[in-house]
Parts: sequence; structure tokens; C-alpha cells
Amino acid sequence: MSVMTQRVFSGMQPTSDSLQLGNYLGALLQWVSLQEGREAIYCVVDLHALTVAPDPAVLTRRTRLTAAQFLAAGVDPDKSLLFVQSHVHEHAELAWILSTFTGMGEAGRMTQFKDKSTQLGESGTSVGLFTYPILMAADILLYDTSLVPVGEDQRQHLELSRDLAQRVNSKFGEGTVTVPEPYILKETGKIYDLQEPTKKMSKSFSSPRGLIEILEDPKVVAKNIKSATTDSDTVIAFDPDAKPGVSNLLSIYSAITGRPVAAIVADYEGKMYGHLKADLAEVVVEALAPVRERTLEWMESPGSLDEVLAAGAAKASTIAKVTLERIYNSVGLLPKRG
Repeated sequence: MSVMTQRVFSGMQPTSDSLQLGNYLGALLQWVSLQEGREAIYCVVDLHALTVAPDPAVLTRRTRLTAAQFLAAGVDPDKSLLFVQSHVHEHAELAWILSTFTGMGEAGRMTQFKDKSTQLGESGTSVGLFTYPILMAADILLYDTSLVPVGEDQRQHLELSRDLAQRVNSKFGEGTVTVPEPYILKETGKIYDLQEPTKKMSKSFSSPRGLIEILEDPKVVAKNIKSATTDSDTVIAFDPDAKPGVSNLLSIYSAITGRPVAAIVADYEGKMYGHLKADLAEVVVEALAPVRERTLEWMESPGSLDEVLAAGAAKASTIAKVTLERIYNSVGLLPKRG
């Protein structure tokens, strides 16, 4: 398959006002790169966000904010389809069909479900959380997706999508659905918590001081970087095992500037951690400033933003309808007339 015929699908949940630096470097910038020469489809997966029982008004605001950040970072609606998941009803419909092909044990073995259900307890764990990976599979298979940008934390969910696709094809014939392939995201995008640098930077598990948020006040971003955990040594060196804090700062510096870590280390030979932190704070603030500014501009014109999302949903629905009808016919559902 040539690059030009590859269809890419990915999405993010609107579970916070601001995306954090790990989202930006580890996924969003790579989405922007993937839209060049490929058929890219990007989605704000608001149905997935319902598994955490958000406040309705907050979910509405965050859905727009997330889409605005996609656009501000460089997702181009002239090159990619950008829409909100709930605006294309075929996602939920295909998820039901796929749930009938998924075993209880298979769904129960999903690592993220086991981790989150342990944290939430039985009373706080919903059926939606249990079936989350099936909806994710529907998101992917609905568009005959060739490539799915995926990090290690989502690899198991993508494997379920592949298993379900192969199961459907085995029963109803090859080509009923496309079996997606992973597009492994670059490790340069792997960003760790500023306060606990052995843990991945995460909106769910990081403290406010451990995060670098795209929409945060630049002064707060700089303060968080300058107060990042390092160690009692004074040598600036890249050693993730012995010096995770310093190594994380160097990784961020490299990811933002595109310079090799070794070259950055050489620049700081004989200098103190404070010099590295101060310079990195300036680099990060400068890099995020235009994204923050463009996001706020989109949020000041919600009508224009909604028009972009509506146009994307209309195009996405055209593709999704064809796939869903093919699967409905395969499983024997009576065709709808008129």
C-alpha cells in the first residue's frame, strides 16, 4: 500500500481544559506530520470521556477546547477530517455490533480496565469503562483505517481492534473490514512527570506542578520547569536510570528543539541544573506561545470552530455509513428502505 492510499485515524478525549506537553509532543505533532500525503481522520472522542462522569457543561467546553488545540497545533481541516465522535452516530452503532464478537474474558483482560477499576472500586466502575476498548475498535474499523498512531499504553487496545477485525473477516469474508496496523509513535515524545520523573506525565495521575500544560499561564509553565525534581548531583548528563529528572528535562529540550540530547549535554558541560532549567523554561514557553494564542482565538469564535467540526463530521459520516452498511448486511440485519 502506498503512503497516498493509507488512511490514518486517531483521537483524544476531552477530559481536561488543556492538553499537556506529552500529548503535544508525543501525539499531536506527529498527527500533523501524518496528515501530509495520507488520508488523515482525527477525532475528539467525547463518548469515551463519558466513562469518567464529567459535568455536562464542562464536557461541552472541553470538547471545543480540545478541538481548538488540534487546530492550533497544525491539524489542517483542508488536509484532514476533524470532528467530534458523538456527531457521527455510526461509532456507537458499530460498537454494539463489535461487542457481540467480544468475549467477556477478553474484555476483562484489558490492562487499563483492570487498573482503573481497581482504583475506582466496584461501585465506581461502569459498564462503559469495561466496553471502552470495543468503542475504540469501532472508531478505528469504521473508517477502514490502515494506520493507527499508538503509544505503548494503547497497544493492547489496538490489538483487540485487530483481533476483532480478523474475527469479522474470518466469519464473513476477507475485506469485510480493514485490519489496522500500528504506527508506533516516536520515543522522543515520551515525557515524564516533572515532580515524579519515573512516571509518565499524565492529566490523570500527575500533580499540577508535575505538568506542562499548553494553555497554562507561561509564568506557571516556567515555574513548574524551574522547580522540577532533579537529584543531589551537579553533573548534567543523560542517564534515565540514575538521573531520571535531569534526563527528562534533556528529553523535553531535545523534543522541542529537534537537537540531539548529546549536543545539549555538551552545551551544559560545567554548568548547573539551574542554567538548564532556566533555558528550558524559556524554550518551552516560546514554543507553546503560538499554540496557546491560536487556541484562544478559536475559542473566541465558537461558531467558526463548530462549522469546522460540522463539516468534518459530515465527511466522516459519509465514509462511516458505507462501512456500517457493509457490516450490517454481513451480519444479516434487514436493510432499511427509504
